[in-house]
Amino acid sequence: MPGRIAQADIDEVKARTNIADVIGERVALKSAGVGSLKGLCPFHDERSPSFHVRPQVGFYHCFGCGESGDVYSFLRKMDHLSFTEAVERLAGRIGYTLHFEEGGAAPENSGRSRLYAANAAAAEYFRAQLLTPEAEIGRRFLGERGFDAAAAAHFGVGFAPKGWSNLSDALTAQGFTREELLAAGLLSQGQRGTYDRFRGRLIWPIRDVTSQVVGFGARRLLEDDQGPKYLNTPETSIYRKSQVLYGLDLAKRDISREHRVVVVEGYTDVMACHLAGITTAIATCGTAFGSDHITVLRRVMGDDSSGGEVVFTFDPDAAGQKAALRAFADEKRFSAQTYVAVAPDGLDPCDLRLARGDDAVRALMTNKSPMFEFVIDQRLAQYDLGTVEGRASALRAAAPVVADIRDPSLRPGYVRVLARRIGLDLDEVGAAVTRASRSRDAGGGPQRRGSDGATSERQHPDDGPLAASPPVLVPTIASLPRTRDVVIERDALMAALQFGHRLDDATVRRALGAAFRHPALDAVRVAVVEAPDYTRAGWAVQAVDTIREPYRALGSELLMSAFPALGEADAAASASDLMRRLIVRRVDSEKAELVRAVQRVPPDSEEGRRIRLQLRELDLERQRWTGDSER
Repeated sequence: MPGRIAQADIDEVKARTNIADVIGERVALKSAGVGSLKGLCPFHDERSPSFHVRPQVGFYHCFGCGESGDVYSFLRKMDHLSFTEAVERLAGRIGYTLHFEEGGAAPENSGRSRLYAANAAAAEYFRAQLLTPEAEIGRRFLGERGFDAAAAAHFGVGFAPKGWSNLSDALTAQGFTREELLAAGLLSQGQRGTYDRFRGRLIWPIRDVTSQVVGFGARRLLEDDQGPKYLNTPETSIYRKSQVLYGLDLAKRDISREHRVVVVEGYTDVMACHLAGITTAIATCGTAFGSDHITVLRRVMGDDSSGGEVVFTFDPDAAGQKAALRAFADEKRFSAQTYVAVAPDGLDPCDLRLARGDDAVRALMTNKSPMFEFVIDQRLAQYDLGTVEGRASALRAAAPVVADIRDPSLRPGYVRVLARRIGLDLDEVGAAVTRASRSRDAGGGPQRRGSDGATSERQHPDDGPLAASPPVLVPTIASLPRTRDVVIERDALMAALQFGHRLDDATVRRALGAAFRHPALDAVRVAVVEAPDYTRAGWAVQAVDTIREPYRALGSELLMSAFPALGEADAAASASDLMRRLIVRRVDSEKAELVRAVQRVPPDSEEGRRIRLQLRELDLERQRWTGDSER
């Protein structure tokens, strides 16, 4: 029986993979100094980016939650893969053939990889079926909505023929088992056995943010189809409808670049928006827009400031209004400003494009209304503003909406909007909003919101004394003393880990050859010195992995922290200077020890002559590094 994947293949796949490309499919990354990128952490919720990636060393680290690792660990944590599955995923991405240690190609037989492969094969099958005579009804459906063959191909639209086993027969012929097809959600289980889940329907492939097919959405076409209008893949190990957004694979680059996303309600609405030039449109897949969707979008947007935009399109009917209010409940999770776009005559983007053209779809987004204004109008619509009682009730209902506005510069403007809508005095409305704000704060409990939106048990400094904080058990850069010796040791280790490949090997080993004065930094130093080759790709990551606990996290921080430099050349020069300063410090320490030793032996003794010779050699070495013969 074959053994493990050959270690040489594992190393080669990682060396050929740019970790920034893999992480950048999930997280919007921007420059964070020389050789470093940063974005919102995918492993915890935060408002400002603390997640850093260094492509050159193939490593990531979050200074907020402490998660760190290489490209394999990223995939394993994000997608819950085994190590073998992560290697297979990346090997397939670059077209690399894996081999077992005993020889021979490694078969693609891991569970999740087979589900992805089955979905990809199904997507190709459905696409081919759209060209068959039986699919005329599907092509007609698309044509009546303004989508030609090129549009169908761009979005991968396909067709599932009638019949109980067309897909299963085609995929089992390719080597997939019925158990795998059931696990992928492509087959259903009945009393008489398995059968194709999608039959006689138009099919949209649903891809994750990495562009892998994870499921399908199917639209009913036939009158004798007694199923729901839209049928989606059931929940599987790779398809979670609360986390999947249709069209995100096509929209992610423009969303990241423009910091703008348009949330629509259906597959054809996404198609219509993209074809009209609104290429940041996405939709949920058979479920309401929720907090998990927001988390995914914020990371893709790089949503760490109020400069972005999120536009929701809703039908003006009761269901659309309910959806808008649900979205408003989660609105505060975005840093971006949120808006609502409602088309005239209640048309969705697909029907609007068909009736009035691409310009009308673009105008819909231009004429959007702020989410707060839309929700205020929804609240006020429930009351008779022609009566005193109605106006009082409307004010009580709408004042908390204005009080919830997180940007204090916007709140006075919405107080005026609310006063005009209701027809009340500005001071009266302002007082109601203030009361609503105080009531909200009073009911918030003892926990306070941190800058990243997470709750914190710590009090404000004005709230009184805190209980004694527990001692710091895991050293971090922030917890290190700010003494001269510690600072140079810290910076030198950052330089070695990040730019060791640009430094002379002997110089680094001389600089780091003696014990450091801070024990945590010395633990990191030992791992760096024991690394066999500073020019080999990935050496720093492997060195960090060998640091003894509890100091490994500190090593990750040192590898990922921003090194103060203007560019790669400047960083290399600064790193060399730090090594020089450490060598001089080490020479001075060795010289001081020898001076004490020479005083303890007779001047004319052999030991005295040997020590004086060593002192002379140290003087010459110091002169080489400083250019001076005296201290």
